Amino acid sequence: MINPKQFFSELKRRNVYRAAVLYGMSAWLLAQITTQIFPFFNVPNSAVRFVIIALVLGFPIAMAVAWIYELTPAGFVRTEDVDPATQRQFGRKVDFVIIGVLLLVIAILVYQRLPFRTESEEAIPEKSIAVLPFANFSDEKANAFFADGVQDDILTSLAEIKDLRVISRSSVMQFRDGATRNLREIAKMLGVANILEGSVRREGARVVVNVQLIDALHDRHVWANRYDRTLVDSLGLQGELAAEIADALRVTLSPEEKARVETKPTQNPDAYVFYLRANQISRNPDTLLEDYKTAEQLYMQAIALDPGFALAHARLASVRAEIFHFYEPTESWPTKARAEADTALRLQPNLAEAHFALGQCIYWMDHDYARALEQFEIASRLSPSNGDIGRLIAAIKRRQGKWQESLEEYERVAKVDPQNPNTVRELIFTNTAMRRWPEAARWGERMRAMAPASLVAKIQSGYVDFWWKGDTQLLKSLVNQVPAGIDPDGEVTSARWDVAMLGRDYSVAKKVLETSSANELSYTAAGTTPKSFFEACIYLAQGDNVNAQKAFELARPAFEVSVKDAPASAERHAILGWLYAFMGRKDDAIREGRRAVEIKPESKDAVDGALMNGYLALIYARIGENDLAIPLIERLLKTPGAVDSADYSITINDLKYRWEWDHLRRDPRFQKLISSP
Repeated sequence: MINPKQFFSELKRRNVYRAAVLYGMSAWLLAQITTQIFPFFNVPNSAVRFVIIALVLGFPIAMAVAWIYELTPAGFVRTEDVDPATQRQFGRKVDFVIIGVLLLVIAILVYQRLPFRTESEEAIPEKSIAVLPFANFSDEKANAFFADGVQDDILTSLAEIKDLRVISRSSVMQFRDGATRNLREIAKMLGVANILEGSVRREGARVVVNVQLIDALHDRHVWANRYDRTLVDSLGLQGELAAEIADALRVTLSPEEKARVETKPTQNPDAYVFYLRANQISRNPDTLLEDYKTAEQLYMQAIALDPGFALAHARLASVRAEIFHFYEPTESWPTKARAEADTALRLQPNLAEAHFALGQCIYWMDHDYARALEQFEIASRLSPSNGDIGRLIAAIKRRQGKWQESLEEYERVAKVDPQNPNTVRELIFTNTAMRRWPEAARWGERMRAMAPASLVAKIQSGYVDFWWKGDTQLLKSLVNQVPAGIDPDGEVTSARWDVAMLGRDYSVAKKVLETSSANELSYTAAGTTPKSFFEACIYLAQGDNVNAQKAFELARPAFEVSVKDAPASAERHAILGWLYAFMGRKDDAIREGRRAVEIKPESKDAVDGALMNGYLALIYARIGENDLAIPLIERLLKTPGAVDSADYSITINDLKYRWEWDHLRRDPRFQKLISSP
């Protein structure tokens, strides 16, 4: 029987311990190389696993070799043939090398696990992630929407995990072009510790997805994988990836979260493709009517192929609610939107997007803030990282007149999701409504930097400069940067026309309309306005009342039909009253203006209620009711919310420069108002 003491002494004499340390260091180094380098060249994870297993299995073999042989200056020699004196001297040198390498390994491990961070990095939670736009490696570049869709689905699934902070799609889209690829800098900008990046190649019915998870603050790969699937088999990939990423980041999923992220959105690949195309269009920073209408049709095509596609029903409900709220407040939209939200909840009761869509319907259509907040709270619980929910909660506080609370809520959302232009857009509007011009201007600059192609960023920040300084140069410059041919809903044309009218350059205003192919322009919050209305305004401003009334008469049927189609819309009554005031129809104008205020009083809606009173003030001014107009203007100048990029806006510089207020210019009370600081 072997004496244990003699055995361990023999291990020491034969330098097996030293060999074990050398093998361990070499194995660790090789493991680091394979895990860091292999994913970069898209080497499958199976190769990494093979290397690790081989290293483990090789350990006993290496120890057996160390028992028989010794490493000497002359190479490997059998142990019994080694000169002890010479080997002791060589062994001391090897020991010094081992100690030096061990110290280096320890230093590297300490640096990785306990890094020296900057002050900004210290606040970044370890369990946080941004999913960068996926590269489209498909031969057909039209398949870019598919790469975006895969990224968005992964992001949405990750957002449902409570213990993981996930940055929104809108924040990461600025990194699509790959110009900025310093992952550490991107992580610091977004306030996350980890970055997921990948690529998608779609060829017919096959999809290849490569992904890698990177600890960006420590500059090391955490995990990588490659998925080669049929399109049908790829439909549940987002949930599979979410679970694997959560495991790699040591995030524990509750059974409910695991069930939600693993739920396949649909079993129909064609429906899924229509859904992805709709998503890409409907979730742009600029909310344009033509985009919404296109997305609506694509969602409907997805549902036609799979009526049980709950997520498509929910997104369709949201799009229809947004069309109603931003563009067409007609009676048909609430019914259609709510039906889709109800269907989505019936199909999938714990779907965050369905609760969110129902909350939108209740908020915008029923104006029941308490019930809407209940739905948003449920949605937030199901999808904790969804910034859209936080923005609408802040928007409700704004409508309740809780302006400071709303501002703080938007700022909180911006800190959690710092590069999201949708949040910045709301901060521009909220600071504008509170007449905090320098703050609004700073947010405008930030949005232009985040979303350089955004028309809203250009136009809205240009108006902020006008309201603040009474100067339209920035607005004119920014609008002129828009490439020729880009004029969705006539939005660019209306801005150019307005700049010319503010400068009393009526010939330029007329030329803007003549060179535009749009028959209707986006100028107010309740839909598009006939071009003839803008032509009439030019005539009226020039004092040509005969031609003005002819042009207003051409526009009148569209205004009256819009009220008939949406009799509960305060905005449409106000706009009709606005038209009647320009036409000199005093009683009709007052009736419509006051009806708008009755439908949306400031006590019910602090945002739109103030704007409705702005319309009413302009109506009073145009029909000669100075005694009614001036006290209302005086109050609105001190009221948050009565600011919009149109002529019914109540700011000192709107009153100073717009031709629409000329009827009040000789009134001393008006002169006193516009000369106030």
